[in-house]
Amino acid sequence: MAASAGNPQGPIVVIAGGVGAARFLEGAVAAFSPAGIVAIVNVGDDLELAGLHISPDLDTVTYTLAEQVNPETGWGVRDDSFAALERLRALGGSDWFTLGDTDLGTHLYRTERLAAGAPLSVVTGEIAAASGIGCTILPVSDGRLRTIVQTDDGELPFQEYFVRRRQTDTVRGLRFDGAESVEPAPGVHEAITQARAVVIAPSNPFLSIGPVLAVPGLRDCLLTTQAPVVAVSPIIAGAAVKGPAAGIMRSLGHDVSALGVARLYADLIDVFVIDQQDAALAGAIERDTGVGCLATQTLMHGLDEKRALALQTVQAARTAGENRDG
Repeated sequence: MAASAGNPQGPIVVIAGGVGAARFLEGAVAAFSPAGIVAIVNVGDDLELAGLHISPDLDTVTYTLAEQVNPETGWGVRDDSFAALERLRALGGSDWFTLGDTDLGTHLYRTERLAAGAPLSVVTGEIAAASGIGCTILPVSDGRLRTIVQTDDGELPFQEYFVRRRQTDTVRGLRFDGAESVEPAPGVHEAITQARAVVIAPSNPFLSIGPVLAVPGLRDCLLTTQAPVVAVSPIIAGAAVKGPAAGIMRSLGHDVSALGVARLYADLIDVFVIDQQDAALAGAIERDTGVGCLATQTLMHGLDEKRALALQTVQAARTAGENRDG
């Protein structure tokens, strides 16, 4: 857990999953200098399909910050066409994972560069630069890390559970294949160590943040950084804003509430941000976890709300760090 207000000249570091994290990053880029923001993104969702390396969370963050994301889904490219997918379907190929034509171009480029020996972090930077993004986007690792979901039907690769089977399986456990051997990508450790604040974005604690924390050294880095660490709850009024977080919390024996999420992060954070609908839980969170709690509007619809949440979250972190210093 952080011990001070961090480095005033350091970056704002955001530990990110998919759609919710991407929206938070939109607000952070609008509120602060993009050059001072580093997004460290989950790669446990990555998969190889039709010979292509697909990085869904990296792409969701990239498309969102490039103002290219499909606003109806929160992922994929706005107004994309699907001629390649339709041809694949007509030929009897596997079409369960939706790839638009523009999106397909990203995966073709990534796969070609990886095959040529470029690490994922370098390729991600190239795609971000070509997309006009001013902040730094880093995969948490260049190594192969894959989330495996344990269900009553056995172990399922993440995308089989999430997309192909539409999250209908009860999650009995999770493991992160490759976590014992991967390393943080270049720049990840330095960003957290030198940060002015670290934000755990409103992402699924198990599927999005869990793989990041499973990378050797990441949890220790968060525990020892001098930067204040703040997390934003993805659970509001006992339900997930998006995705299966609530169901997973329930099946794994956790309280499905902002308090339940705070308990998951308690050893890592200095302050926890919850939605104003859960304001009545603030006292219980502080007593139960020993961290500070801020209740505000965390639902992000327009850019103004995203910017306001980013500003309040970073300020809450800074205040927590200053209080510790004092």
